[in-house]
Formats: sequence, C-alpha cells, structure tokens
Amino acid sequence: MASNNRNVTLTGLARRFVDDGLLDEDIAKDAFIQASENRIPLITYLTQNDLADSSKLAFSAAMEFGISVLDLDSFLPEMMPEKSVDEKLIRKHNALPLYKRGNRLFIAVSDPTNIQALDEIKFNTGLSTDAVLVDDAKLRSAIDKYLESQDSTMGDLDDADLEGVETEGGDGDDDDGASTTEVDDAPIVKYVNKMLLDAIRGGASDIHFEPYEKTYRVRYRTDGILKEVSRPSIKLAPKISARVKIMAQLDISERRVPQDGRIKMKLSKTKAIDFRVNTLPTLWGEKIVLRILDPSQAKLGIDVLGYEEDQKQLYLEALEQPQGMILVTGPTGSGKTVSLYTGLNILNTNERNISTAEDPAEINLEGINQVNVNTKVGLGFAEALRAFLRQDPDVIMVGEIRDLETANIAIKASQTGHLVLSTLHTNSAAETLTRMMNMGVPAFNIATSVSLIIAQRLGRRLCSCKQAADVPKDVLLAEGFTQEQIDTGFTLFRPKGCDKCSGGYKGRVGIYEVVKITDELASMIMEEASSIQIAKKAQAEGFRTLRQSALMKVIQGVTSLEEANRVTKD
Repeated sequence: MASNNRNVTLTGLARRFVDDGLLDEDIAKDAFIQASENRIPLITYLTQNDLADSSKLAFSAAMEFGISVLDLDSFLPEMMPEKSVDEKLIRKHNALPLYKRGNRLFIAVSDPTNIQALDEIKFNTGLSTDAVLVDDAKLRSAIDKYLESQDSTMGDLDDADLEGVETEGGDGDDDDGASTTEVDDAPIVKYVNKMLLDAIRGGASDIHFEPYEKTYRVRYRTDGILKEVSRPSIKLAPKISARVKIMAQLDISERRVPQDGRIKMKLSKTKAIDFRVNTLPTLWGEKIVLRILDPSQAKLGIDVLGYEEDQKQLYLEALEQPQGMILVTGPTGSGKTVSLYTGLNILNTNERNISTAEDPAEINLEGINQVNVNTKVGLGFAEALRAFLRQDPDVIMVGEIRDLETANIAIKASQTGHLVLSTLHTNSAAETLTRMMNMGVPAFNIATSVSLIIAQRLGRRLCSCKQAADVPKDVLLAEGFTQEQIDTGFTLFRPKGCDKCSGGYKGRVGIYEVVKITDELASMIMEEASSIQIAKKAQAEGFRTLRQSALMKVIQGVTSLEEANRVTKD
C-alpha cells in the first residue's frame, strides 16, 4: 500500500469525489497512487475494490464534466455494432462500443478522462469516437456479456441442441465407426454433451466421471475446488465411459490400462474448446478425467494474470532477452502453462522461429511449431530438443525438465543464443535452483543460463459481494503482515456468497514469486548455496515470496486471508 500519500495533491475527479463525500481524503490518495501504479482508471480501481458506490461515482463524474450518464440497463444490446472494436482494446480500456451513426462510433466509458481509449479505438477503427459516460460496475458486466455473445453461440444452446454439438477426436481423423452403435444412445449422447457444456459455462477446469460400487458421480473442479454436480445411475457407467472414449477416439474395448486422448468441441464457427482425456481402471470401472483447454486463456494478456507491476516488468524484460532460460515452477494446476503461453504469445511474431516440446500440447497457437513427445517411439524431450537445435530456432519451450539429459541440452541451448522457457515441479524459486543441482547440472551452468524463475499458485478471487472482516492486529502480524502495512491501514474482506458466485468466490488470480538471477545470486549458486540461503538473499534483494505476494492480494481486496492461507501457508 502507498505510505507516502501525504505528498499527493488531489485534483480533477479524485478531488471531486472527496468534495462530494464519496471518499475519505487519505483513501482517495491511496487509491490514486494504486490506480496509477496499476495503470487503470481511478473509477475502475475504486469500484473493483468496493471503495465507493459505482453509480454515485458516475453521477459525480458527470457533474464534474457537465455531461449526462447513460443507464446501460435501459440500452438495447442489439444496437451494439458487431465486431467493430478488437476485444483486446475493449478489455484494455474497459470501453464498450454502443452504437454507430455515420462515421461516428459512440463508446461507453466509466472514466471521462480516459482519452487514450478513444484515441486508440479511433486509430484502430478509422471512425470518429465520442465518449458516453456509464456506471463502471454495469459497464464491466455489459462488456462480459457483449464479448461472450460475439465470441460464441454457446449461451444460446438449449437442451434440444445438445445432440447437435460437433465433436471430433484430437488427431482430427474420422471415426471409423467401429463399436459405436452400442453407445449411440441419444440420452447418453445428450447427457455427456450437457456435462461438457455445463462445465464450460461454469468456468470449470476439469471434469471427473467416477464409478464406485453402488454409486456414480460427476464432479467439476471450479476455481481449484471440486464440487459434485450430478449422480447418474451406476447402471449407466459403462455407457458414459464408452461414449467419452469414442469422442476421444480411444479403444472402448480396452478397459485394463490407462488411455490418453483428446476431444475438440466446436461450439460455433469461431469458437472451439479442447478437452484432454485420461482414463484410469479402478475397482468399479473406469474413472475418466477431462481437462478443459481453452486457447483463449493464453491470449488474455499478461495484465490480467495477477502479476504485480514490478513482477510483470521482470517477466517482460526476460522475454526481451535474445538468450537465457526462464523457468516457471509450481504444482499441477497452478497455471504454469498459461504463464508460459502468455509469454510465447508475446514473442510470437513473424521474425521469430518458436518450437515447443510438450506432453501433450495443451494450447494450440498459430505460428508456433508444437511437438507432442512420444516416448513409445523414442521421441522424448531430449530428442525433440536436439531436433529443434538443427532447425534454426529463436525460442524453445520445453514442457518440463524431468531428467539430466533434457536439462543439459536446454541449458546448452540457452547459452548459445536461444531463449528457452520450461517448467519444473518445485515449491519455490530457490528450490528450483537446488533441484537442478541435485539432478546433476553443474552449478556454473545454472548460474550462467537461468535468467528468471517464476514460482506460482492460483488463488480464488473474491466476488463483488465480499464483505469487510475485522481481524485483530496481533493476528495480522502473526499471519505475516508488516507493521508498516498495518499502520498504513487496509480493509480485509471475506467471502459472503451470492447468486453470481460460488461460495463468495468468482474466478482465480495468479500469485507469484518472480526472482531475477542477479550477480549476487549467481555467485551463491556457483558456491552451491542451499535453497534456504538463496531464498533469504532473494528476499534481501527485494524479491517477494509467494506468501508476501498472497498477502498483497489480501491487502488489495482481491482475495481473502483464508484463501491466501490455503494456497501459500507454510
């Protein structure tokens, strides 16, 4: 939090909000500093953090600029021009195209000082732009609905359409039709399609089909938490399993060994979702887990992932280097793939040759040469890396460094003019370095090749229905908050729950430890220092731990202390 707000002089909208009694002056100064540092409009920062009522802010801004406020609830969505403004610009500037008259495009904004939004949209569309002032909370909701309606017809699907959803196996081959008749059962087809579509609609990351002795259940993992959503008859278990296996083009007659496959579900002409499928023989049948892979996640941009501003700059600076190694670490499901592909998406230009080796490739991106490793035919990470180095690469991504051979080739590549991105399964940045040493990688090679390490977790984001929580100061100190943070003052929030969220949470946010390998840290690595010593040095140099980053999200009102403890408690 900002502690030097005494030096801030409030002008413009910030001063108006204080004069109108919407904000305390100190809160307004802190908000002004935070909004500037995060490069977002002041009104957006205030409403996202529930510091003021969005409708009152809109009317106060209207009085300041002598303009009227449009109520988006009374605006007809069909008047909005389709595909007129790029989605990235809409998200970036929190601006929504409302209607078009001749060569003039009217743009809904919640901050009338956001001239940059109008200028960029004008340049992008070639149309003259006019601002229309609206309520920020209603604007963000309208933007979500508008982009969803533009991107997919999924929201219009009803039960009658479920059988007609197009699906195909991941390899794109036509189904040979063998043995499909025994599960070509309309109710089963409809049921499985509904489970997949409901999971997508609900923002789930995984679907679990689980047979037991007397029961059968389906669970979704949403925001990192598993929740039961259906309990069909156990008699249907074989048919459900067979249907999913046919969709993934797996062998339905083989029930004794695990199988891996892929399903592509086409929701519309422009929207498709991939599912990674794995079957596992259990005591009472095959458990099937589907991981939902949405390529659009990698195109959201680095600004929405949850990096603090200094952490984001460290990542971007590392990506700009012509060589070196960037390592992303964390447990399964912590968002490593999205972080890596966000970086690759930034690097993905016509001037670069990018190749990836994955097991398997989860997100398909045009312009990137992706290879699925296949150990059965002798194509492992090491073999793929050797092949990449003979194909004039600029950027290489290795899905995971699992052994010494892969690590040595990746390091050699990073030392010879290539930028290498990869992952390891460790708990922190410091442990990543010692893990590589334990694998047998010479300390000198680690110190001269690794440029940046990102350790990460995913925490649930509080819904706007959150409510303030009163926590004693001694508890805050025990949890890891500093005395300076407590003296500066902040409001802790806890989940409440409403019809728009799940238990008070909606969506997830990344929590990161981003460590740049400085000269001092490189020296410690060459001296084979322990992970504890490296971690202490990294903190002394100003790099926040995962715990400290999680507490910052609590201070900002993004998540709760309970959730921070769940994902980062020591």
